[in-house]
Amino acid sequence: MQRNDVVGKVPEVTLSFWIIKIAATTLGETGGDAVSMSLHLGYLLSTGIFALVFAVAVAAQMRAKAFHPLLYWTTIIATTTVGTTLADFVDRSLGIGYAGGSAILCLLLLASLWTWHRVLGTVAVDSVASPASEAFYWITIMFSQTLGTALGDWTADSAGFGYLGGTALFGVLLALVVAAYLWTRISRTLLFWVAFVLTRPLGAVLGDLLDKPVEEGGLALGRFAASAVLLGVIVVGILVLPQRPASRA
Repeated sequence: MQRNDVVGKVPEVTLSFWIIKIAATTLGETGGDAVSMSLHLGYLLSTGIFALVFAVAVAAQMRAKAFHPLLYWTTIIATTTVGTTLADFVDRSLGIGYAGGSAILCLLLLASLWTWHRVLGTVAVDSVASPASEAFYWITIMFSQTLGTALGDWTADSAGFGYLGGTALFGVLLALVVAAYLWTRISRTLLFWVAFVLTRPLGAVLGDLLDKPVEEGGLALGRFAASAVLLGVIVVGILVLPQRPASRA
């Protein structure tokens, strides 16, 4: 198989991808909070549980010989749930705060992308077809999901936007990325990673909007109910929306 015919093990970036991604990141917020807060397991223990799930999912993903939508999205959900509890642990339990946690995680994300590009020459999604590129891909996603949680909480709480305002803010930022994709020649790889990061804080504030009490600015659906609905949306999306593996044209 020639290099330009290599088929990856991650999905092609289409509208279907972004719909499921936003639902998955929102589930990560409600699901992570359900385990750490509603079940009273705490951030550290919950992070350990989700980290184990993440490790198992990534191992299965890397051992797979082809793209499997259910396995891929299970791994994404694992990254976003562990990202939720890990960010909460760093920001709240360690007392670093949302701004400090966001700054540290942003540096880790940039370092991951820089190292990936330095070693393999590209961070494009359609290049993820080898064990090395997969490892960098999932490490980068892990940092981006954790950063997104911290950014979402910082925006909604510390910056005073609230859950609805935060949802609107990140929605507008994503719309600007879409506009840049449609009407500029900015690197598609750069725009992908910007959008990928922004969907996580969008999911964080949207998840809080769904499950927080009305007096706190939420819709009071409850963490478990909201998680069940979001999981249903993701399953339907996987079954109904078209997906195919990314490949080099």
